[in-house]
Amino acid sequence: MEKQILRYCTAARWPLALSVLAGLLALLATVGQMALLSWVIARVFLGHADLQQVGPALIALLVIIGLRAALVWLREFSARRAGSRVKSEMRRRLFAHLLRLGPLFVRGERSGELVAILNEGCERLETYVARYLPQTVWSLVIPLLLLVIIWPLDHLSAMLLLITGPVIPILMIAVGSYSQKHIQRQWTTLARLSAHFLDTIQGLLTLHLFGRSGAQEAHVARLSDEYRRRTLKVLRYAFLSGAVLEFMTMLAIGLIAVFLGVRLINREIPFEQAFLVLLLIPEFYRPLRELGTQYHAGMEGRVAARRMREILAAMPPVSEPGEAIAPSWSAAPLTITCEHVTCRYAGSERPALQNVSFTLPAGACTALVGRSGAGKSTLVNLLLRFMEIESGAILVNGLSLDRLPADLWREYVALVPQRPYLFSGSVRDNIRLARPGASDAEVERAAELAGAADFIRELPAGYDTEVGEQGLRLSAGQLQRLALARAFLKQAPLLILDEPSSSLDPESEALLSAALARLRRQCTVLVIAHRINTVAAADQVLVLDSGHLVESGQPAALLQQSTSAYAQLMTARLQEAGAVPEKEAEAL
Repeated sequence: MEKQILRYCTAARWPLALSVLAGLLALLATVGQMALLSWVIARVFLGHADLQQVGPALIALLVIIGLRAALVWLREFSARRAGSRVKSEMRRRLFAHLLRLGPLFVRGERSGELVAILNEGCERLETYVARYLPQTVWSLVIPLLLLVIIWPLDHLSAMLLLITGPVIPILMIAVGSYSQKHIQRQWTTLARLSAHFLDTIQGLLTLHLFGRSGAQEAHVARLSDEYRRRTLKVLRYAFLSGAVLEFMTMLAIGLIAVFLGVRLINREIPFEQAFLVLLLIPEFYRPLRELGTQYHAGMEGRVAARRMREILAAMPPVSEPGEAIAPSWSAAPLTITCEHVTCRYAGSERPALQNVSFTLPAGACTALVGRSGAGKSTLVNLLLRFMEIESGAILVNGLSLDRLPADLWREYVALVPQRPYLFSGSVRDNIRLARPGASDAEVERAAELAGAADFIRELPAGYDTEVGEQGLRLSAGQLQRLALARAFLKQAPLLILDEPSSSLDPESEALLSAALARLRRQCTVLVIAHRINTVAAADQVLVLDSGHLVESGQPAALLQQSTSAYAQLMTARLQEAGAVPEKEAEAL
C-alpha cells in the first residue's frame, strides 16, 4: 500500500526520507544527551566534582539539546511537507483521472461520494503519510538501535527489552485488525452521508414540491447519527488500545527499573551505566507507543487510499492512439462517416448500436430520431469519444477517429445538450467557457447570433450577472440560448444538438431556429430531434430503432411514405402530444 501511494507521489519521497533521517539523528542526539547527563550526575553527586570540572560537559549538553530540538523540528516539518505534497498530488491525480474517465464513469457513481474522496479522503491520507508512515520506520529502527547501544551497558536489561518490546506491536495489530472493519464502515457511512446530503441540496425544489423535505431531513439525521455511532465506536477502540498500550509500557519500564535498582543496591552494575540505561528505556518504548497512537489514523488513511486506488485503477473508456495525428483541418465543415459501427456498454450482452452505417455530409443538417433507448445517446457518446467502438470505423474527412487524441478531437466539436450545465459565475464567463481567450466583443457577438443578447441585457448586471449554481436563476429557454452562444463562440466544424427546442416556448423556438440557420452555414450539424418542426428543417433524417439504423433520407420524402418508420414515429408523437386528431395523424 505504501509503495503504491508513493509511486503516485514521487515528489513526497525526499521530504519523507529526510523526515525519517532527521528522526534517527534526533535519536542519536538523545542518546548523547542522556550519556552526558548521566556522566555529569555521576561526577557531581558521587565524585563531588565542581562546576569547573563539569562545565565543558554542560556546554556540550546544551549544544546537543539545541541540535536535538532542531532535528525534531526538521523531522516534523519534512513529514508535514511530505503529507501536504501527497495530498495535493493525489487530489490532482484523482481529479485528472476522473476527467479522463469521462461522464459515463461518473454517471455510475454518486457525486457526493467522489467529493468526499477528493476532500476528506485526501485529508486523511495526509495524516497517514505525515504521521503513520515515518512512525512505522522509527518503530522498527529506533528500538533496534537502542538495543545495540544498551547491550554493552547491561545484558539483562537488553534481554528484558527484547522480551517485552514485541508485546506492544502484537497487541496493536490484534486490536487494529478487529477495528479495521469498523473504520471501513465508518468511511462508507461518511461517503453515503456526503452523497445523500449533496443529492438533497440539489433536489430541494423537487422535495418541496412533493412535500418530502421533512422525510429527507429525518433520513439525513439517521445517517448522521449512524456516522456518529460508528465514529464513537472507532474512537472507543482507539482509546482502549491506547490505554492498554500505555499500561503495558509503564509496566515494562517499572519492571526493568526495579531490576536495575536491585542490582544497583547489590553493586552488580555501576551507577552511571544503570542511570543511562534507565534514561534510555523510555526512549525504547516511545516510538512503539506513538505508533499505537497513530495506528488508527493510519487505518483511516489506508481505507481512503484503497478507494483512491480503485478509482485510479479504472481504465478510461477510450484508449489514446499510439501514434497520434495532428490533422491540418481548417474551420470548414467536416464530413463524418460511420461504417458498420457496433458497440456495447460494459456488462451488457446486447449491443447498444449494431452495424450502423451513414454519412453526415459537410455543411448539412442531419436529424437523428428514434424511440427512447434506440441508441441516439450512444451514437453521440461515440462521436464525442466518450466510448470506444467494438467494431467498424468512424471516419472524419476520411481519417479514422481513433487515430486522433480525444482532447484534440473535441476541440472540433461543439455540443448543445438538452439540459445545458452552467457553472457558478457570470453569464460572460459561462459563454467564454467555449473559448477562454475570446474577447468581450466576441462573447457579445456570439450571444447576438444565438438570440440571447436581448434577455442578457435585461439582467441586473448584464453579462456580469451571476447565474447561480447550475444556472438556477435562468429559465430553461435562457439556458438553451446560452449553450447555443457557446457553440457560436467555439466555431467548431461539427455541432451536435440534443433536442435544443424541448424546453422552449414558441417565441424562443423561433429565435433558436433562426440562430441554427445562421450556425448551419459554417459547420456540419447533427441534431437529436423529437419535435417535427426541428426534423422538417433538416437535410436528412436517420431513424434508429433498438440499436439499428432502420431508415434514412429526406424528411419530406419519408413522411409521404405512410409505411416508413419515420412517418409512423412522427405520427405516434403527434398523437401523444395531442397536436392532431387520430384520423388526421393516420393520414400523415
